Amino acid sequence: MSILIVGTVAFDAIETPFGKTDKIVGGAATYISLAASFFSDKLRLVSVVGDDFPQEAITMLEKHNVDTDGLQIKKGEKTFFWSGKYHNDMNSRDTIDTQLNVLETFDPVLPNNFKDSEYLMLGNLVPSVQQKVLDQMSSKPKLIVLDTMNFWMDNCMDDLKEALKNVDVLTINDEEARQLSEVYSLVKAAKIIQKMGPKYLVIKKGEHGALLFGEDKTFFAPALPLENVFDPTGAGDSFAGGFMGHIQKTGDVSFENLKSAVIYGSVMASFCVEKFGTERLTEITQEDVKERVNEFVSLSSFAL
Repeated sequence: MSILIVGTVAFDAIETPFGKTDKIVGGAATYISLAASFFSDKLRLVSVVGDDFPQEAITMLEKHNVDTDGLQIKKGEKTFFWSGKYHNDMNSRDTIDTQLNVLETFDPVLPNNFKDSEYLMLGNLVPSVQQKVLDQMSSKPKLIVLDTMNFWMDNCMDDLKEALKNVDVLTINDEEARQLSEVYSLVKAAKIIQKMGPKYLVIKKGEHGALLFGEDKTFFAPALPLENVFDPTGAGDSFAGGFMGHIQKTGDVSFENLKSAVIYGSVMASFCVEKFGTERLTEITQEDVKERVNEFVSLSSFAL
């Protein structure tokens, strides 16, 4: 069983209260792939970069079980670049610079052997691009997960709603859930969004954990209190990678197993924020993941 991951592979420049980086490797698909690699050895990447993207970064992805045959390299063009500065609370940030570059004309082309992937993770992209991927699948995946953001709700709402008709799980944050549903209560928002297509909804609440809605049930996973939070960039994508990786590993798409997937997603997000960019995800081990899962279990387990 394999996971098809579609999203950005990019450069980021990040400033937080704890430090600053110049151009480093980032992008939604990069974080998703690295996080998922701790659970799956069959990852397929579809994205686009310019010829300024370093070969060593591609090699790093391949060493983490990522098939990069779907990564387009545009000669004479530049890779998508984003620069941002986080506020002291680490929950809000200002975008300093966004250069779409190759992303502006990205037309996803799935290699033939990618079209039958059992699991599909549509990272944060233009909804019409996400739909193009769905249209190329030769068979319906066992689970389709889509991530999006308020920018697409502001500018491409009709296209987004069209894409949502075909997905099983939508992952967004609480602010985005309220915007998409046009109600404040997250419980009411979940019911409205599920009527748009997704059977399940994951609402990420950053340092306050994550909510899973589906089958008239609700599950809440806490966020692990961390001693060091250096960079929140990629945390949501790392969550998606851990979530999807666990689902693919177990082959179980029931609500009960999605609850476990939320925990594994939270585990990978907690690692991501401990260092800048993808650095922490490239140095942890399977044992580290196992130990942190146990920390999450002990965090919320109690007897009455």
